[in-house]
Amino acid sequence: MTPFELAEPRTLAEALALIDADDPSVRPIAGGTALMLMMKAAVFRPTRLVSLRRIERKFSAIGEANGELRIGAMATLSALERSAAVRRAAPVLTETLRILSNVRVRNVATVGGNLAHGDPHMDLPPVLIALGASVATASPKRERVIAVEDLFAGYYETVLERNELITELRIPAQGKRRAAYLKVTAGSADDWPALGVAASVEADGKAIKSIRLVASAATEKATRLKAAESTLTGAAIDDAALARAGDAAVGEVEILSDVRGSAAYKRELLRVHVRRVVRKALATNGAS
Repeated sequence: MTPFELAEPRTLAEALALIDADDPSVRPIAGGTALMLMMKAAVFRPTRLVSLRRIERKFSAIGEANGELRIGAMATLSALERSAAVRRAAPVLTETLRILSNVRVRNVATVGGNLAHGDPHMDLPPVLIALGASVATASPKRERVIAVEDLFAGYYETVLERNELITELRIPAQGKRRAAYLKVTAGSADDWPALGVAASVEADGKAIKSIRLVASAATEKATRLKAAESTLTGAAIDDAALARAGDAAVGEVEILSDVRGSAAYKRELLRVHVRRVVRKALATNGAS
């Protein structure tokens, strides 16, 4: 790696002041699990890294406020996995984190860094989109709230400005909704997925009152499957309805080929796993 300056501010305001919006070689670093690999591979050569590890502890907190689950951007993935508040409000997250990479990565990687990286293979984005989550952000000029659904602009791209940091993840109360996530890997359960699919469902008897379906890994970014959602909304769940939803999902998104499978293979995975994730969500107990 080439030499670089490491700044360690003690406050969010100091960190924001150290990030140069006009200099792409200056980057914030949280857990660093992705950034350090990029540096070792010489994909990224920073002149300055602004460490966020010493900023105010409130940005690592996990709790509930105003009916929402609030998660500081510097909370580690392991902290989420162990959190009783997360398990109560969104147990699908607890379940997902157990198959997200490995414990060594989860002990270091942060929520904000995970989302800001924009990797389409990440497990959290499709789940968070299904849950209707949003992120709060801050820059020297403004603060704003962005739906996670709108955070990703493309392959490894987000709508964040260079000097804008995620400060908090917010997950609304789920009420009677039930959620599930399925990933398909060519290796171990915690490997990068060839496909990830998330669903959040509110049922009225045997019919679906509302549903959010999200695909990732096989697409350039985590993407709502709105045509499939429309197919299922108001429908009684049976094999025929789920087959129509699978066909709709395959028809509405562009599937990418990569080392984990061809586009044709992933289309069949999507068709099958839309059906499976809806059934899994409906079979869960309690809100998630």
